[in-house]
Amino acid sequence: MANVGEDELEWIERVKSGGNVPFLGANADHSNCWGSPHGDKFLVRGPEYFSTKVKVPGGETLLKPLGFDWIRSSAKIGEILNHPNSRVQKAIKDSFPTGPRPFIWAFNLQLPSKENYNIVSYFASTEPITKGSLIDQFLKGDDQFRNSRLKMIADIIKGPWIVKKAVGEQAICVVGRMLSCKYIVGDNFFEVDIDIGSNIVAKAMFHLVFGYFTAMTTDVAFLIEGKTKCELPERLLGCFRFSDLNPGSAMPMEPSISLESDATSLQSSMATGPWKSVG
Repeated sequence: MANVGEDELEWIERVKSGGNVPFLGANADHSNCWGSPHGDKFLVRGPEYFSTKVKVPGGETLLKPLGFDWIRSSAKIGEILNHPNSRVQKAIKDSFPTGPRPFIWAFNLQLPSKENYNIVSYFASTEPITKGSLIDQFLKGDDQFRNSRLKMIADIIKGPWIVKKAVGEQAICVVGRMLSCKYIVGDNFFEVDIDIGSNIVAKAMFHLVFGYFTAMTTDVAFLIEGKTKCELPERLLGCFRFSDLNPGSAMPMEPSISLESDATSLQSSMATGPWKSVG
């Protein structure tokens, strides 16, 4: 797995600014933009969590924010980093035409609506991954392990009262327990496709929230759950913010024939509330 050297970080800035939604730094609070808040905005399990239940600020993320895509399509889009129109893969190939390429993570939130929308956040590994570490186990593990460990935190920073009430404050979801997830592993990437429509409660919640997208600022973080003392404190993989997203600004993209024909369902839908305080 290749890592990103200090002298190569400028390509990350090019990818950040290359999407259809502008990047406005750590405190993105303008209309139709995205940003990358500091990890301290999120609370994670602290070093003594199992005895004290105390959470601590998330600190620096393990991965570097790379990009954000806001996509719409006539059908559900998956395997973004394998898609022939993947702008991130094109940028990497242009920046690294020969030799090892940086390792990229993508979290693809597949949003159910009349037009299928996707919120895709990209991150880059900038440090070597320690063999045997939790992140190493997650990359090499099977889907059952990943489904039991990947957590997502959502925090509505700005939005109508009804949305904040529905989602809750720093709502935590162990993603694979509630939603269908597909994990795609490539030579230089790891992607998680998260089907929000696979859970009846999550689908209903999204339909409520989507009506207010143009008036919402939301922070989202991903992390791997620590289940033993030696896996604490938890560390955030990456986090991002989107603000006042305009559905009309979403980039059109259609599934390729090969991806469209793939089987994408890895687990049954569960009719339970996806957001709960799992700690």
